[in-house]
Amino acid sequence: MKLSSEIDEETGGNGVSGRLNHNSNRTPYVAQKLGRTPKNLCFMAATIFLIFIIGYLIGYLVHRNKDLAPTCAPSAFRYEDIPHETGAAPLMDWDDVKKLLAQKLTTSSMDAVLGQLSSSNHRAGSPGDEDLGNKVLKKFKEYGMKTWTDEHFVKVQDPPASGYNRIVFKNGSAERPTGFLSYSASGTARGAVLYARYGQEKDLKQLKDMNIDMNGRVMLVRAGKISFAEKVANAAKVNASAVLIYPDPADYSIGESSPLFGHVHMGSGDPYTPGFPSFNHTQFPPVQSSGLPNILAQTITTGMGLNILRQLGGRAQPDGWESINRLGDESDVITVEVNNVLTEKRINNVFGVIKGFVDADRYVVIGAQRDAWGPGFAASTVGTSVLVELARSISDMVENDGFKPRRSIVFASWSAGEYGSVGATEWLEGYLSSLSMKAFTYINLDGIVTGQNGFKVAASPLLHSLVQNALKEVNYDKDKSLLSQFGKNNWESTILEPLRMDSAAYPFLAFSGIPSVAFRFHSGSSDYPYFGTTLDTQQNLNSITASQVPQLAVRAGQFAGHIALRLVHDHLLQMDLKKYNQLIRSHVVQINMRVKNVQRLQPQLLPKALTVQWLIMASGSYSRASSALAADIQNSDLEDIEMCRVINDRIMAVERNFLSPYVSPRDSPFRHILLGSGPHTLKALTSHLDSLKTANPDADAELFRNQFAQATWTIQTCANSLAGDIWSLDNEI
Repeated sequence: MKLSSEIDEETGGNGVSGRLNHNSNRTPYVAQKLGRTPKNLCFMAATIFLIFIIGYLIGYLVHRNKDLAPTCAPSAFRYEDIPHETGAAPLMDWDDVKKLLAQKLTTSSMDAVLGQLSSSNHRAGSPGDEDLGNKVLKKFKEYGMKTWTDEHFVKVQDPPASGYNRIVFKNGSAERPTGFLSYSASGTARGAVLYARYGQEKDLKQLKDMNIDMNGRVMLVRAGKISFAEKVANAAKVNASAVLIYPDPADYSIGESSPLFGHVHMGSGDPYTPGFPSFNHTQFPPVQSSGLPNILAQTITTGMGLNILRQLGGRAQPDGWESINRLGDESDVITVEVNNVLTEKRINNVFGVIKGFVDADRYVVIGAQRDAWGPGFAASTVGTSVLVELARSISDMVENDGFKPRRSIVFASWSAGEYGSVGATEWLEGYLSSLSMKAFTYINLDGIVTGQNGFKVAASPLLHSLVQNALKEVNYDKDKSLLSQFGKNNWESTILEPLRMDSAAYPFLAFSGIPSVAFRFHSGSSDYPYFGTTLDTQQNLNSITASQVPQLAVRAGQFAGHIALRLVHDHLLQMDLKKYNQLIRSHVVQINMRVKNVQRLQPQLLPKALTVQWLIMASGSYSRASSALAADIQNSDLEDIEMCRVINDRIMAVERNFLSPYVSPRDSPFRHILLGSGPHTLKALTSHLDSLKTANPDADAELFRNQFAQATWTIQTCANSLAGDIWSLDNEI
């Protein structure tokens, strides 16, 4: 700021004071008053200080109002209180996003795509599978998406091209079933038949409690309840020689002669390259998955199974078993011959991506199985059609309606799903180090419409709040949401179910540590009867759904799309970290109780020096770390793109850090200690303690202590990662 006397000097004295005074030699009055005297200098300093104070107060008020603005912190507020407006760049309001998706997904367009993608023969690696993959790829390109394919050479078992599998019961004629179970052991087994209901662990325990010798027996079990692989694995544990699986009329209305297909690999992916991708010319050493069975397994028709049941002698079945037949005795001998052949197949996964506008290198994956044993209308056609329609709808929202997702969406069409999620797992194995850091959710579209009377969801606990919100906001009809229709009383008990091992979402969650969700419309308590058969047709699915397949497929697409769009729309990933607190604590309580029981009943196995305190402290560390992250979110500027990215990376690491680093993917591919499968899980620790309590000879106290320590430190490691900076770690343990 310049005083008037200084301005006069710069302009040669022709200022205002010069024009007001006639005598040019007279000193102007104003200049005298504003000269550089001590008094005037003090006045100048006071003026500058006052201006500074006013500016500071204005800045403080603006910053304070900004801090008081609401944020979208999932751990700090109830999920429904999270505001819709998000984005460091101008983004569409969430309510507008929902409306657009509902407008784009229509019954007429879904019905048209269902017709275009229907196929009577598209078994994995076949010309029909390749043709269907090319159709999906073409549609992705039409929608303006970046596309690519991923080729794998996988080994699978098929029935013998020349020859057959057969069974001979007593002295009867040989039966030659056309169905088969891939990855069964090959050879011939001869033994007495033992009926074991569904072949679940509890069924075999009932037989054991009856003092029935199961060694060398041929187990006859009903299809359903658990996967074929789990039935065979359970039978192998009790030293059975073979397993025959038949569809009982009480569960399957498929006629007496329909063949049944499936696999018995207790895992996923190519079992001959466990932990490695099946790329061409890879030089991995010959190795087999530990999930391959060492006993024979074969499916038989309903007629064959009932014929054997009617001739069984021996003891009566346990109370509560539905059948009135007997269990079988030593004279009910059967011969089982399996001659499956190992073949190599070339398969292709097909991908398209809609890139994000802020964090393009972070993505949600939406996937659907493309292959099937036969027509596979419910198994693969509906899911593939919903995948394609979601890709079209969201691409159109981006291209024509101004929607700008913060993160990317990857659409994947998998092959060889019927052999145990082979295509999906091989992709995970091939790019695990990248996917585990960048893919934050997987949404599975397999088998999403198998009825209309119920709705089930299986998901990582991190996604439960997001699932609940989707149930509230997606309409089942004009007047009811999915939540009010299927879960108005207690949605967690009526809608949530455990994630099954034969779901493609399972390897994403338990092998790769990526939060995953699978869901389905179903017809009631029983499973869809046509899975694994050649009767999975559009006509049969229409008969179960009252010809509402397109309408149900649209609802399924809206539910999956709602979850995906919410994850790519908001500042922060809407994942509820505190859900795992409850799960960890429940396991800790069970383990603590059982350790005390073993120390009381078998003190020589677990000395008093063994304490659960470390596990309790690790559980507390996770709880405090999740609460600390909620506080960090509250105190963060969510308009700061880098800050949001740092917080989201901490959230993404949670699921991944529950994978045990102490087990091999070959021996225990599903390494998740809470939701995985194997001796490293907290559930297995509980079972191990039960064995120690009864002094079971298979129990090993030293092994338990090692597994206990490893599980404890895995939880603590997850808490450390969640805490963020190294100086923020909770190291009480």
